[in-house]
Amino acid sequence: MADSPTLSVTLLGAGQEVGRSCCVLQYRGKTIVCDTGVHPAYSGMASLPFVDELDWSTVDAILITHFHLDHAAALTYIMEKTNFRDGKGKVYMTHPTKAVHKFMMQDFVRTSSSSSDALFTPLEMNMSMSSIIPVSAHQLITPCPGVSFIPYHAGHVLGACMFLIDIAGLKILYTGDYSREEDRHLVKAEVPPVRPDVLIVESTYGVQSLEGRDEKELRFTNLVHSIIRRGGHVLLPTFALGRAQELLLILDEYWKKHPDLHNVPIYYASNLARKCMAVYQTYIHTMNSNIRSRFAKRDNPFVFKHISNLPQPRGWERKIADGPPCVVLASPGFLQTGPSRELLELWAPDSRNGLIITGYSIEGTLARDIMTEPDEIIGLKGNTIPRKISVDYLSFSAHVDYSQNSEFIELVKAQHVVLVHGEQTAMGRLKAAMTAKFKDRDEDVKIHTPRNLETLELSFRGERVAKAIGTLANKAPQENDIISGLLVSKDYSYTLLDPRDLKDFAGLSTCTVTQRQKIVLGVGWDLVRWHLEGMYGSIEEGLDKDGVKVIRVMGAVDVKHTAEHELTLEWDSTASNDMIADSVLALITGIDKSPASVKLTSQQHSHTHHPHSDHHEGDQSITRIQRIAWFLDAHFGDVELHMPEIGDEQDQEQGDKSEPALIVRMDDSGEADAHINLVTLVVSCPSDTMRKRVEAVLDMAITTVSSLAGSFATGVSMAPEDADPKQEKSTSPDHTDTKTVEDTMTTGEADIAS
Repeated sequence: MADSPTLSVTLLGAGQEVGRSCCVLQYRGKTIVCDTGVHPAYSGMASLPFVDELDWSTVDAILITHFHLDHAAALTYIMEKTNFRDGKGKVYMTHPTKAVHKFMMQDFVRTSSSSSDALFTPLEMNMSMSSIIPVSAHQLITPCPGVSFIPYHAGHVLGACMFLIDIAGLKILYTGDYSREEDRHLVKAEVPPVRPDVLIVESTYGVQSLEGRDEKELRFTNLVHSIIRRGGHVLLPTFALGRAQELLLILDEYWKKHPDLHNVPIYYASNLARKCMAVYQTYIHTMNSNIRSRFAKRDNPFVFKHISNLPQPRGWERKIADGPPCVVLASPGFLQTGPSRELLELWAPDSRNGLIITGYSIEGTLARDIMTEPDEIIGLKGNTIPRKISVDYLSFSAHVDYSQNSEFIELVKAQHVVLVHGEQTAMGRLKAAMTAKFKDRDEDVKIHTPRNLETLELSFRGERVAKAIGTLANKAPQENDIISGLLVSKDYSYTLLDPRDLKDFAGLSTCTVTQRQKIVLGVGWDLVRWHLEGMYGSIEEGLDKDGVKVIRVMGAVDVKHTAEHELTLEWDSTASNDMIADSVLALITGIDKSPASVKLTSQQHSHTHHPHSDHHEGDQSITRIQRIAWFLDAHFGDVELHMPEIGDEQDQEQGDKSEPALIVRMDDSGEADAHINLVTLVVSCPSDTMRKRVEAVLDMAITTVSSLAGSFATGVSMAPEDADPKQEKSTSPDHTDTKTVEDTMTTGEADIAS
């Protein structure tokens, strides 16, 4: 079975931009939303995705890939401030993501509650948290009929996952943010074992390639050490969770190897990071083998020996700035507000100090702007501050670069690739590079870069598979076998089974609907029989259990003479039987108006001279052969009937020529004659072209001379149960409703050969 439905992909955020990721998937009446983030460069309502463009009550599931604000911070607003609760939608994220998300949202509410731009209250945040369903990696989840998904490890941050979504058989892989490089504590992103139809993938770095981890870590530690040697302070603006833990592991190990640095403190200025450190220690089993093996040796890598959380009493920033050299990891990473911004404003005028940007910076943030090394920066109070602090950029961002992203796209082998989470220029370059690569390989892969609110519609022609179960599965079908049964559809999966198995496998039962139609007619029974025989060919005639005269038409419809001038049509209702009954009814109701009826009943005489009067079975076979011969004669001009005599030893020695045959004469020499075996209906001729021509005409002849009854058989014979099995023409009543046209059609060849 083929189908051509359409998948709609609409980005409410992260379309040709980085931030407020929100992707809406709609297919076969199902709606799935992947990620619900805010834009870090904006605040309040302006930071939200375009939530007004979707009826959230129709959403079946919201899937959150990881806890970063640009992927998850709008979730509470959507759950509590839209009509999401009016529907039956559910929210899913992994266990570590939910644990960290709680702390992230508490901090988000705290920092925004003092302003007029607060999106929701602490109470609303707690209410939304209680409705989130945590899941594990590789767990198959079915949020509603026809929809399922499996989370796979995505690297990036603790608990991050990509979702392989199955909607009515269509497979979509949504990566979110992912990393294909194993770092000090996280596994790298997995390639799902199933090939998806659509890949929705981040394009953060476009075609940019990043340096290797070892070189990057060496350059980072050397840079930190050089700033310390010149008596400066090192500011590392990072988000409280994610890359911060990776940097802490690197610094703690470097300090351990350099005793001369033991008197230089390393601080992380984040109460949020301190709270979440317990989460990292809890979910060590989800990290890579290096962390798990250290933990198994009772060496917890997240119990740092040279790093401490920085208490933040009033005026702590000034005390740090006036103190000896140190290293401070402070949030947020974009330097918009908070401890990292306050420390930057204090340290910026001193050239001994150093600022190291360690992650991707979104356009419109101070972290992006300061990388151009301006002479001045604008403080939070609007004052101008001279910038003499050194600025360096080292990307520890856990996003894929071009080489990793292109390799992943090639490994996944999706028919359609949708690029998201990237700025317009970077995304366009990645599309051009990947398009050229696939073109060189002559691979038909479509790459799309939709903008926000631009609906991308993708059509698929997928084959739907029906599984045979129960009795039908007892015997393996052979090639060209026709399998008939009931097709049961449930949750977009299809099952083929025998009607007798319906109750066992589907909890349903079958019944037969018998239809009856009474007709008042002012003609005789013989005339009705004559018309039925003339239309349908052979008919069966007999008596029912009450002794009423019955004519069975095509083994499906009984015409009963229930009273004088009254007929009753009776049949078991199926698609084919209903059509036959309609034609019988139309024929009978037109008998009294038929010119043939008037001619036949104008005087008493026998009907035996009519072509469709009663014949013996042998006579019928002879008549059919004659009609075929006439048909061939009309096309070829000279047709002879060869009937070997019984006991003719010469004919028996000739094999096939010992059987009845029609000989089509092509010329006087007889060299191009075509022989048609009347038993097997096989045409033999020295000329292949002439043989094909005769076969085509023979097929037309068989179709033309066969009656309706000879071409179509259904229902039950009127023969008694103890009759000769050879007289049975149809199947048992139990199978009537499940027969298909392919099962019930018999060809004229079989009719003639009999």
